[in-house]
This record gives sequence, structure tokens and C-alpha cells, in this order.
Amino acid sequence: MRLIFMSVAIAGYATGALAQSGPTTLAMSCAQARGIVAAQGAAVLRTGPMTYDRYVRGSGFCALQETAQPAWVRTADVVQCPVGAVCRSVEKDNGR
Repeated sequence: MRLIFMSVAIAGYATGALAQSGPTTLAMSCAQARGIVAAQGAAVLRTGPMTYDRYVRGSGFCALQETAQPAWVRTADVVQCPVGAVCRSVEKDNGR
């Protein structure tokens, strides 16, 4: 029983550590956040302690059935910084 408890505790610690890796928009300027997306074309940015999303420069970085929609994030200097876009599914009318 003790072994199971230790395994769960270690797994929980490792998961928490992995969730905290990567750049966070709250610690960078709007220009820095926009620069990352512009330079890489697509980047996963943390927007809070437990939130993140994939931001893209344009629709060319989305899957075939997706389109790029404008996205804003909070940064250290701006409440709504236009970092680029997020990919979202294109809704198709199925005739119903």
C-alpha cells in the first residue's frame, strides 16, 4: 500500500512540473509574445498557471479543416495583446 501511495505522489509531482514548463505570456511584454509567434509561425504559450494554447501566425499553420481566428492574451504590459491567431474547426453545413 505504501508503494502505491509513493508512486501516485511521484506521478503527481512530475505532472505538475511538466505543466509549468514553457514560456508564459504573463512574464513577457506584448512585443515579446507577438515576436515568438511571428518568428516560429506556431508556438504553445502559457497564459496562466494552468492554461495554455497554440498560437499561429496564419491559417497555413492550421490543419485542413481548421481556420485561424484572431487571439488576444494578457501580457505583463498589456491586458489584451494581439499575439496572432488560434486554429479552430470549420463548421460545415451537413444539410440537416
